[in-house]
Amino acid sequence: MIRHHSAIGQSAWIDLLRLLKQDMVSKIRGKPRLKTVRDRQYWYDQFRVGDQTVDRYLGEDSAALRTQISQHEEVAAGAKDRARECARLMRILRAEGYLTPDLGTGQIVQALARAGVFRLGGTLIGTQAFRAYEGVLGVQIGFDQSAMTQDVDIASFERLSLVLDDTVEEDLADVFASLKFAPVPSLEKGEVWRWAQTERQTLVEFLTPSFSAEEELRPLKALGVSAQSLHHLNYLIAEPLTVPFLYRSGVLVQIPRPERYAIHKLIVADRRRDDQFAQKAEKDRQQAAFLITVLAQEHPHDLADAYQDALSRGPRWEQRIARTLDRLPDAADKLRKLI
Repeated sequence: MIRHHSAIGQSAWIDLLRLLKQDMVSKIRGKPRLKTVRDRQYWYDQFRVGDQTVDRYLGEDSAALRTQISQHEEVAAGAKDRARECARLMRILRAEGYLTPDLGTGQIVQALARAGVFRLGGTLIGTQAFRAYEGVLGVQIGFDQSAMTQDVDIASFERLSLVLDDTVEEDLADVFASLKFAPVPSLEKGEVWRWAQTERQTLVEFLTPSFSAEEELRPLKALGVSAQSLHHLNYLIAEPLTVPFLYRSGVLVQIPRPERYAIHKLIVADRRRDDQFAQKAEKDRQQAAFLITVLAQEHPHDLADAYQDALSRGPRWEQRIARTLDRLPDAADKLRKLI
């Protein structure tokens, strides 16, 4: 049975998102400028530091972003009031039972946001994103195993990282060191794409889509880190959503669209066939089944589009999805009824 959050909670979540977006554009220091890069248009905050001109990336052009930018001078004046209101809304969300992160996870996500990781195209994926669907969908997930983890997975497109012509505001190695994270060297040229915090057992990984036969390490220039490339990830992180991460007074992050997340989990669960990944595969199936149940009832067209998109990408995609759905008969039935 789907359990919805109250109207009070859903309203608080929507208001928090609005205020956090206002806070983002209120930090514009110079003149917003639109640049065209490879047939796409991106907004930058252009200002001078000494004798140098700095272009700080704001986001890809959209009607919503243009509206926010046009109001940046107006909203900048209300920063203190906005901070108090965000804190009040977070108190409401905690009282309403929305999932919030543990201290270690909250600290590192907030630090990465301050450094500009999400502003520069980073997308929070995995279970931390799944927990955020409580606000997106207005439903209660609860404290079952499918909603509990300390891992933080961040994905970004390598090509986006190359074209932005902007970088994080603080070296991520320094960000991790400040929170007592240590790099986990890879076997490939000693490059680092994972950091571990032994004190709280939090693990942060950077990932990027693979567009070749291999799944090798690739650079994310804007973030200044390497990332493990994975197949199917381009499907997951296309057209991400901007949402509040419910830590302290709220942190603005990007997450995948829930319908893409659900179908992607069907694929990932099939890839994890080894016994050592059995627990993770079961969590993948639980998360996919939960989202399919909710979306089939409340956003069926979005789910149908995402499902058909995945099936259209070739027989290997179809096979992986079908094998997982063989173990989720209720979810399979709901998807069949959509197409």
